[in-house]
Amino acid sequence: MRQAGIPHPRLPLPPAGQGDDLISFRHWLEEAIPLVSQLGIKGLHWQDDALVWSLSLDPNLNDKGTGFGGSLAAQTTLIGWCWATLWLRSQGRDQNVVVAEATQRFQAPVTGDYRLVCRPEDPSGPAALAERLASRGKGRLVLVQELFCGDTLCLTARGDYAVLP
Repeated sequence: MRQAGIPHPRLPLPPAGQGDDLISFRHWLEEAIPLVSQLGIKGLHWQDDALVWSLSLDPNLNDKGTGFGGSLAAQTTLIGWCWATLWLRSQGRDQNVVVAEATQRFQAPVTGDYRLVCRPEDPSGPAALAERLASRGKGRLVLVQELFCGDTLCLTARGDYAVLP
């Protein structure tokens, strides 16, 4: 059982040149952040430079029978944190990531199971971050998230993630 003030053990870095096994990463994430197991994540995968989650609406319902904004906002922040953490790990870097700023814009109600897509706002962002990490040991990356229910874009979000030294 997790206790406040005690960090969860880190997941070992993947072998050089390989990314994480996403199933193992998800199990670690559910242990490290207990809320994750309640978010309804059904699957996650990479699609080019985007991290994609498929989610169930049921655990995220509000009183109106649609997606609860607080859950959806938490999910956008978390998928960005995961994107940045997984990218760092693929670079052989074991550094802490924190969200520095996050915004969401709700565009349509979420009425069924949905998918959340996260990618860099600027395609050159990861390369610029790699340069900053090499020169200063820390840096920032802006990621964008889009939530789709079927073909309907229901939520757009943007997060500024800081990589700590």
